Amino acid sequence: MKAGEQLSQRKRILLFAGKLGYQTRSLDEAAHRLGVDVVFVTDRCHQLDDPWGDRAIAVHFESPDAAAYEVLTAVRGGEQIDGLLAFGDRPAVAAAYVARGLSLPYNHPVAVEACRSKLRMREVFRDAGLRGPWFRNVSLQPAPEPSLLGISYPCVLKPMSLSASQGVVRANTREEFVAAADRIRRLLASPEILARREANLDQIIVEGYIPGREVAVEGLLTDGDLRVLAIFDKPDPLEGPYFEETIYVTPPRLSPTERSAIERCALDAVRGLGLTQGPVHAEFRLNEQGVWPLEVAPRSIGGLCGRTLQFVNVRDDDSIGLEELLLRHALNLPGSDSTREQTSSGVMMIPVPRSGILEAVGGEDEARGVAGISELQMTARLRDYIAAWPEGSSYLGFLFARTDTPESAEKALWLAHSKLRFTISPRLSVEHPATRRMVRQAD
Repeated sequence: MKAGEQLSQRKRILLFAGKLGYQTRSLDEAAHRLGVDVVFVTDRCHQLDDPWGDRAIAVHFESPDAAAYEVLTAVRGGEQIDGLLAFGDRPAVAAAYVARGLSLPYNHPVAVEACRSKLRMREVFRDAGLRGPWFRNVSLQPAPEPSLLGISYPCVLKPMSLSASQGVVRANTREEFVAAADRIRRLLASPEILARREANLDQIIVEGYIPGREVAVEGLLTDGDLRVLAIFDKPDPLEGPYFEETIYVTPPRLSPTERSAIERCALDAVRGLGLTQGPVHAEFRLNEQGVWPLEVAPRSIGGLCGRTLQFVNVRDDDSIGLEELLLRHALNLPGSDSTREQTSSGVMMIPVPRSGILEAVGGEDEARGVAGISELQMTARLRDYIAAWPEGSSYLGFLFARTDTPESAEKALWLAHSKLRFTISPRLSVEHPATRRMVRQAD
């Protein structure tokens, strides 16, 4: 089936997404080309009467079983649902429950739930015999005393269920541990985090720091068989104290032996978790001892980063994006076996240099003019508050490069970033409406 060719009989897919954005638009466009109907399932107020005109099913993903009930009630008795996809960590849990209710191939809810807890994931990796650091669950109330907990250094403190390295801090001494624990406690008690209704906000996981280079794996599972779509280098060292990611480049600069070891570890990790179907995004550390799994998520790479991947349909040489590949796979359509193009590509998640109000951005034309740069997307809005890591979880924007080699892609991204100029001003303290105290988020 070519990219512009439509199905003789229309199929319907459920798309679970916390918010509508680039990924949902890209998949919706691919669905339109293929003659597929998309039913959106999104996290929004159910009392609003279709405010965006997309006929989405409104749910609350913090209660996945209740969200699944709402979806099943809405679709039963209607036209057949042929498949489902989830963009994001929380939507994937509700999707797993719905898949069981509709007898659709997907991951078991227990497997998806395990991926939502960093503690449970570490336990699974340990029980599966995979390499892993020491780890333990630590309560933030009362303030933990590392000398009484048997903590060794360096170590890493992580919230249980936040993503994008939000709240993740390395500590090399007792003093750094105490300061990091207090900083994470304040983050988890912030209104922004409490509004998400995440579980275990009074606890963290502490684990030994794993040295080495970091890579990411994008894969696709079919009945438990893992197909690696791409391995990404992360050439900017992630050594702490915070772990804001910057650059992904593919193909990776790895030896065949290293690639094989990473792919084998990825398969062992997803099988240990019990994942069997759909996209996976996984993170690993690589050092002289071997490959260490960090995290596995039953979803594709987040947000705009998926634009780095283009695939060639082996049947007709058409180029398709990641979202179309996932759509074809979820519905078992021809072309789901498309392979990644040979061009080197990379993305920079433009880092936040410091917290504050984004007043102005300069140098965009100069950045776009750098050889090898294919696109620049500024996603942060002017006059909005932006938080640097570890409190932050959103980037200023994204730079994309397409070149002949991974080295030139990385070089183009760094050069383009050097052309950008950001004006960020401190945020003024304001009176909290409930406590009447003057407060300001940490800069």
